[in-house]
Amino acid sequence: MKLKSINTYLILLIGLVAASCEFDNFEEPKSTLSGRIVYNDEPLGLRSNGVQLELWQRGYDLFQKIPVYVAQDGTFSAVIFDGDYQMTLIRGNGPWMDRTDSIPVQVRGSQMIDVEVQPYFVINNTSFDVNGNSISVTFTLENTNSGRNLEYASIYMGRTMLTDAVRNDGVFRVPMDQIVYGTPITVNVPIPGGLASRSDIFVRVGAKTAGVAELVYSQAQSKPL
Repeated sequence: MKLKSINTYLILLIGLVAASCEFDNFEEPKSTLSGRIVYNDEPLGLRSNGVQLELWQRGYDLFQKIPVYVAQDGTFSAVIFDGDYQMTLIRGNGPWMDRTDSIPVQVRGSQMIDVEVQPYFVINNTSFDVNGNSISVTFTLENTNSGRNLEYASIYMGRTMLTDAVRNDGVFRVPMDQIVYGTPITVNVPIPGGLASRSDIFVRVGAKTAGVAELVYSQAQSKPL
């Protein structure tokens, strides 16, 4: 009986060692899928990691989605295996109309793609000028889809490129009566006290669509103080 138990333990030990070797020899993914979220061939400014894409690969009994997070400048990148995938956008996850179709993606080595979306609003022609203790901000807000209303537009100020509605050191809400779609809007924004002693400041404009969680932004810009 004792010899039988020892043999059983040896078999289990050999199995564990073999499984460990297989795990150690598991090949890591080496291919790269990168791209942009675009409208009219221009990347959209977003909240860093606020928008998520999903990659699915068909043909397997068991498979899970591969989450792909989008950066603040509208770009994304993921290291995956070569193969044929389907990319989907999560409903209600971005400041655009839901896109229900999936996007076929073939990855062989490295692949770049643009994902076209239809945002409710876009922010164009942004400029920022520091004047003493304030910043003059000019931008044009375009209503690209009349299906939803504008909830608000704000100026966000911070210490890094990742400045947005969640991470910031100061927010200025643009008065709604100053917003005319397609017309340049200029506002003077006080520099927050916590940023006044810095050598530079990061600024971007954000627009919130009513009933949509994520904002669309201009690209963050750094200005010397």
